[in-house]
Amino acid sequence: MITRPKPEKFRLRRSMMFMNAQKPGLIKDAYIYGTDSIILDLEDAVAENQKDMARFSLYNAMKSIDYGDTEVIVRINGLETPHWQEDIRCCVAAGVDGIRIAKCESADDVKKVEAAVDSAEKEFGVEEGRTLLMAALESPLGIMNAYQICTASDRLFGCAISAGDFRKSMHVKIEKGGIEMFTARGQVVMAARAAGVQCFDTMWPNIDDEAGFEAETIQAKKLGFDGKSLVNPRQIAFVHQTFAPTQKEIAYAEKLVRSFNEQADSGVGVYTVDGKMVDIPFFEDARRTIDMAKKTGVYHGDL
Repeated sequence: MITRPKPEKFRLRRSMMFMNAQKPGLIKDAYIYGTDSIILDLEDAVAENQKDMARFSLYNAMKSIDYGDTEVIVRINGLETPHWQEDIRCCVAAGVDGIRIAKCESADDVKKVEAAVDSAEKEFGVEEGRTLLMAALESPLGIMNAYQICTASDRLFGCAISAGDFRKSMHVKIEKGGIEMFTARGQVVMAARAAGVQCFDTMWPNIDDEAGFEAETIQAKKLGFDGKSLVNPRQIAFVHQTFAPTQKEIAYAEKLVRSFNEQADSGVGVYTVDGKMVDIPFFEDARRTIDMAKKTGVYHGDL
């Protein structure tokens, strides 16, 4: 039997790759692709009459496969279905790292799932608080309630925007440049930052359109997302590259950190670096850059 360590609420989550929980041949080697997180799907990927089989497959996979450092999250069925409570019992008993709440629209949705997880942890003798949560925001109501959702539970580590259902609700189609998603993406990022949790961009549906995928990934990074949902292993490397600091960014961050340390010893709080005025917020951002560079393995300095 495989026993996983307690999950980390804040960890590197650049890539989150969806996989059908019903297919043992697919999920048994999921960790070899190098994605930060896998999302075993009990919802849309599984036919209505196959939900029990998918849970059986998921439970046995978790108990027999060592996923190593790869985080394992499960997307449960929506709270409007008769499946979500049994999904949660299966997830907790199996020892998954986290549960993704599909079609989350309110803080009450998060609290309802939290209560079910609490009950399941007691039922199966799992450490209280071990199972993390994340919310998938898929509707206008979910987007508008993003901050309340992100602050509804201490278990919740982040939220993800899911564009398929959202676009349908808004009566729009995929547009080049993503103009139809700008408002929603911005609101999700701001809510997550205000709540102090992570946020993840939606998956790119056309796996043959690499240029479109790469453009959207770069846009997500620029908007402030922490990572991106994926459906194909071929997309992982580009996502990891995009969400890692560049050598130019690292070099400038090093310069800022070193100069700040020198100036702080002299009692100076505002000064110039490369002709630009900098102060404490610049230093904090530089530290984040260095920390991210360390986590992604692209920093080899001594800070």
